[in-house]
Amino acid sequence: MEYVVITGADRGIGLSLVENYVRNGYTVFAGQFMPDWPQLGELQQQYPEKLHIIPLNVGDDQSVKSAAALVAGMTDRVDYLVNCAGIFPKTEDAEGFMSAFQVNSMGPLRVVEAFLPLMQTGKKRLCTFSSETGVIPLMQRVKDFPYCVSKAALNMEMHMLFQQLRPQGYTFRLFHPGWVKSYMSGAKSTVGDFEPEEAAPVAYRYFVGDDEIDDVLILRDIQGQYWPF
Repeated sequence: MEYVVITGADRGIGLSLVENYVRNGYTVFAGQFMPDWPQLGELQQQYPEKLHIIPLNVGDDQSVKSAAALVAGMTDRVDYLVNCAGIFPKTEDAEGFMSAFQVNSMGPLRVVEAFLPLMQTGKKRLCTFSSETGVIPLMQRVKDFPYCVSKAALNMEMHMLFQQLRPQGYTFRLFHPGWVKSYMSGAKSTVGDFEPEEAAPVAYRYFVGDDEIDDVLILRDIQGQYWPF
């Protein structure tokens, strides 16, 4: 049996990813930011022994530490740590930058630091959702500054963590899901190339697959293409 922690599991691609894992026999600790949102609870009713809901706000230090403590009380290891939580701030002022960095950049770093002790005896796989907006040489947007900069920072964080943790046996999966009709702005987007239910199975197969070259950190997209970053 293998154990998975997934952040941003309330809805969209995070929720669909949780479903892919539990349907394939994994035990999942799903980070819940929105307890009033019903779908994660409904999924838990279908998989009561495989799905555990953990309160988790990746933008808050204490929430992340408390979530790690809850998981440690139920298992002695985590095999997969999946950073899926993310936001698209509504403004491009200082407040927008701060909210984007707290969740998109600092959030994954907080989660990795909190859960590393549990990962030492597991599969040691760190999986993170990124974006083409964080690929500096290819970025063409002239707006959405907070989101783009937060994803560039995320990519650098993953690069640094790779340098530190790969010698200890950790493997990394960095994934760009494409233009997904997500909930990142609050309500579900009506524009995009993929539904969350289309992107999540591709992410799942990439995250659990063992056919990658693990000594090189890459950013892979939903179509299997590799991006420089």
